[in-house]
Amino acid sequence: MKSRVATIARYTLLEALRTRLPAIALVAVGLLFLSSLFVEQIAITGGTRLRTGFYAAGARWAAVFIVAFHVLAAVAREFDDKGLEVLLALDLPRSHYVLGRLAGFVALGVLLAIVACVPLSWSAAAPALLQWGISLAFELAIVAALALFCILTFNHLMPAAGFVAAFYVLARVLTAIRLMAASPVAAADTSHHAMRLAVDGLAWVLPAFDGWTQTAWLVNAQAAWGELGKIAGEGTLYVLLLAAAAMFDLYRKNF
Repeated sequence: MKSRVATIARYTLLEALRTRLPAIALVAVGLLFLSSLFVEQIAITGGTRLRTGFYAAGARWAAVFIVAFHVLAAVAREFDDKGLEVLLALDLPRSHYVLGRLAGFVALGVLLAIVACVPLSWSAAAPALLQWGISLAFELAIVAALALFCILTFNHLMPAAGFVAAFYVLARVLTAIRLMAASPVAAADTSHHAMRLAVDGLAWVLPAFDGWTQTAWLVNAQAAWGELGKIAGEGTLYVLLLAAAAMFDLYRKNF
């Protein structure tokens, strides 16, 4: 099993490195870095802090977009080219395919997180940068696992991309929605209580990405290492759950 999974992961990573993905990632990081330098020049005070915050926020969004789009496009292309059917015809267990693909995509996310951290190494403290990079790597791992699950479930690029985008944005703003639901402007009624229960239910299902990969770690004070351990635990759990869901959905399909 290990050799098959490792082989699929290796070719998944090679597939990404041999496409335009590295160039896209480098161009995105370069443009964000140059933009942050411009922002620093026009800032009246706190130019370095503003540059670091601008770049970190932009790099986080760019990394999520690049990983999600690559996973969706790579697997969708494999569906269109009948490559998955050829692999499964070679007596390859579907679980090995999911694990191998996921391992390769997660490795890609880790590499992208490292690249995103490089421009910050001149302006952020090493411990804070390490925390930010590790948190980003786990965030990208969840996005990669979610994108793999969605494309295997929907089999089409646009519905899968829409679900991934909705999931990520909702996970980023869910805490703010909970605060607004807890303190309504008007008097609470039955519909408000129902909405509040629904939002609280989503909070149990979705990761609280607003507390992950925070720019404040870089410009104010680093997070407690216990908080990073919590992020690592939650990230690992979500990746495993999404991998299990992807396996279940793949096994019930007929090719």
